[in-house]
Amino acid sequence: MSVVPFTLLIAAASTAVIAPIALALAAWSWRAGVRGAVIDTIAMLPLVLPPTAVGFMLLSVLPRPIVFTPAAVVIACGVMSFPLMFTAFRVALETTDRRYFDLARTLGATPARAFARVTLPLAWRGLLSALLLGYCRAIGEFGATILVAGNIPGRTQTLALAIYERVQSGRDHEAALLVSYVMLIALSLAGLSTMLIHRQRKRMAA
Repeated sequence: MSVVPFTLLIAAASTAVIAPIALALAAWSWRAGVRGAVIDTIAMLPLVLPPTAVGFMLLSVLPRPIVFTPAAVVIACGVMSFPLMFTAFRVALETTDRRYFDLARTLGATPARAFARVTLPLAWRGLLSALLLGYCRAIGEFGATILVAGNIPGRTQTLALAIYERVQSGRDHEAALLVSYVMLIALSLAGLSTMLIHRQRKRMAA
C-alpha cells in the first residue's frame, strides 16, 4: 500500500479507537464541573509533553510483538491526537444548554439516556468537528510514531515520516509532492471542521 492510503487508513483507525474513550472522558468531565479539571489535566498530557517523550513511554509499555508494526502506528497516532479530540469534545458539550440535560433527568431519564438522547444531538456538529480535528492530527503525527513504529517503507511509514525520509535523502521534489498532498487533505478537513463550528455557534446564538 502506498504511503498516502496507508496514512489515511491509519488515521481513521486511530480516530475510531480513541473517539469513544475521548467522548466518555469529555462527558465525565462535563458532568463533573470543577472536579473535571483533574480529568482535563491528565487528558492534556500528550499535548504538553514532547512527542518523543510520549513515544519513549509507549515504547516502554507496549508488548514487543506490537512495536514496529502498523498497530504501533495506530497507537502512537491515537495517543498524540487524543488531547485535541478530547478538548474539542469538551468544547462541543459546553456549547449545549445543560438545562435540557437536567430536564431530561427530572423526567426520569438515566444520565446515559439523557446524554445520548438530548446532549449528543445538540452537540453533533461540534462532535463531528472534533473527530475531523483528531483525524488531521493523526495524519501529521511524527515524533512518537518514529520511536514506537520506526520508519519502515511499506510497513509503518506514514506521510509525515515519508516527507522526513525524502528530505534526508535529498529527494526534495518528492518531499514537496507529499507536502502538497498533506496540505490538500488538511485544508479540506480543517475547512469542513471550521464550517461545522460556525454553524454550531450560529445555532446556539439563535
